[in-house]
Amino acid sequence: MRTDAAARPPRFGPRARRAALYIALIVMAVPFVVPTLWMITSSFKPLNEIFASPPSFFSANPTGAAYAEAFSFQPFARQYFNSVYIALVVTATTMLVSSLAGYAFARIRFPGRNLLFVVVLVGLLVPGEVTIVPLFQMFKQAGLVNTHWPLILVTAFAAPCVLATFIMRQFFIALPIELEEAARIDGLGRFGIWRRICLPLARPALSAVAILTFLSSWNLYLEPTVYLTSPELFTLPQALTRFTDAYGGEMWNTQLAAATMTAVPVLVVFIFAQRQFVESLAHSGLKG
Repeated sequence: MRTDAAARPPRFGPRARRAALYIALIVMAVPFVVPTLWMITSSFKPLNEIFASPPSFFSANPTGAAYAEAFSFQPFARQYFNSVYIALVVTATTMLVSSLAGYAFARIRFPGRNLLFVVVLVGLLVPGEVTIVPLFQMFKQAGLVNTHWPLILVTAFAAPCVLATFIMRQFFIALPIELEEAARIDGLGRFGIWRRICLPLARPALSAVAILTFLSSWNLYLEPTVYLTSPELFTLPQALTRFTDAYGGEMWNTQLAAATMTAVPVLVVFIFAQRQFVESLAHSGLKG
C-alpha cells in the first residue's frame, strides 16, 4: 500500500523549535523578571505614584531622592559594608576549606573516607533552625554575641561549606589521575599538587562555590536577627525591614531603593559569572 506523504503532519524545523523554546523561556521568566523590574522602576517614583491606579511601570516624574534618603535615614552605608565584607570573608574561607576537603575526599585514601563523607553530607539535611539555639549559647559563653564572628563562623563552616565540599570533590574526581602522577614524578607533594595542579584547573568549580556561598551569606536573615542587636552591626536583610516613618508606616520608595541596591549588584555578578557556574555544575556530575 502506498503511503500518502501529504497526509503526514508537517514536522517543525530547527528554527521553529528554537522559536518555541525561546517563547517558553520568556513565559517562564515573566514571574521572576516582572517583580524585579517593578522594584527597580518604582524606586525612582514619588511615594504617591507607587500604588497609583491604574498602575504603571515608569514614572512621569522620576526622581532619585529615595536613594539619597536610604543612606540618610539610618546607617545604611555601614550596614551595606557589613554585608559586603562578611560575604567576602565567608566566601574566601569557604573556597579554601572546601577545596582542601574536596581534594582530600577525592584523592587521598584513608580509612573511613566514604563514611566520613556521608557524615559530612548529612549536614545538608540538618536545618539551621535546629542548631541555632545551642550555637547561640556557645557564642554567648565565648562573648561573641553582638559581633560579626557568629555570622562568619556559622556560614563558613555550615551547610554552604558542605555543599561546596561536595562540588569540589566531584570536580577533583573528574580530573585525570595522570596529571597527579606526572606531578609526583616532578617531585610535588600533596599540597603542591593541590596548589599548582588541581586548584588552577578548578576555576569553574570555584566560581560556582563563590557564587553560591556569596549569595547564601548575602541573604542571611535569621542568624543576624539572633546574634546582632546593635543597628550599626546589622546586615542588609535586617536593614531593609527598618525603613519606616515616624508613625510606623512603610517608606515604600526608600525601601525599594534600598532593595534595588541590595539585589542588582548580586544579579549583575551572577550574569557575568553564569558561564563558569553552569560549566562547573556540568563537570561536577561527570563522576560519582
